[in-house]
Amino acid sequence: MVDGCVTRGALVGDLRGLGVRAGGLVLMHSSLRSLGFVVGGPQAVVEALLEVLTPEGTLVVPTHTPDNTDPAHWVSPPVPEAWWSVIREEAPGFDPALTPAGRALGRLAELVRTWPGARRSSHPQVSFAALGARADEVVEGHRLDDGLGESSPLGAVYRLDGSVLLLGCGHERNTSMHLSEWRSPKAPRHVVGSAIKLADGTAVWREWEDVDEDEGDFGQIGEAFEAAGGARVGMVGAATARLMSQRAVVDFATDWMSQHRF
Repeated sequence: MVDGCVTRGALVGDLRGLGVRAGGLVLMHSSLRSLGFVVGGPQAVVEALLEVLTPEGTLVVPTHTPDNTDPAHWVSPPVPEAWWSVIREEAPGFDPALTPAGRALGRLAELVRTWPGARRSSHPQVSFAALGARADEVVEGHRLDDGLGESSPLGAVYRLDGSVLLLGCGHERNTSMHLSEWRSPKAPRHVVGSAIKLADGTAVWREWEDVDEDEGDFGQIGEAFEAAGGARVGMVGAATARLMSQRAVVDFATDWMSQHRF
């Protein structure tokens, strides 16, 4: 980095210095803006990550679609009740190849989703995209009724002993802690719905029971995890970055929730 100008080469060095390794499997949450001025923008960031991981590695990002949820529960912003049935009936249905990631996921997530060779899981609300050697293993088998549970890419990253990279964002964005919620038999549940595109191209509205997820204490859990030495913290570009074992943070959060939440 030269006088606040971040290059791809500088990102490669910073990522390696943080501990990202060739052949690794990394689930990334990111804030592009936090990196500072990056020459080449999001393309340079993704290229730097793929260079460090090498073709033997795998990059995973959340590509959730909060717009494809029940409008009865929308709050930011809400929509008139008279619209609810229209939205349910007319929504085009989730298509892994076409439906963009929600804007809140950021430009890097959407770029990974559309990168040549990327694979995406089929869940209409909480999909993930993956690039690299183990992409198929990460995204396949994502069940409708197991959004962030064992059959999800979060469960796959856990089984494959992957890492979590928080690039310029905090544990409030650490989706892996939702796996801890799903593992608790005491977690509250509720009914959710989405528009799903069928093989013939038509869309239908489906409802199912889901864990009523709550990330309100994720920041507190993350602070406790870091205080216990669970994460490596360093600078990537102008951003504070955190790298950790996903198994370690999920196991820690599971124990923390059993003591303080459920």
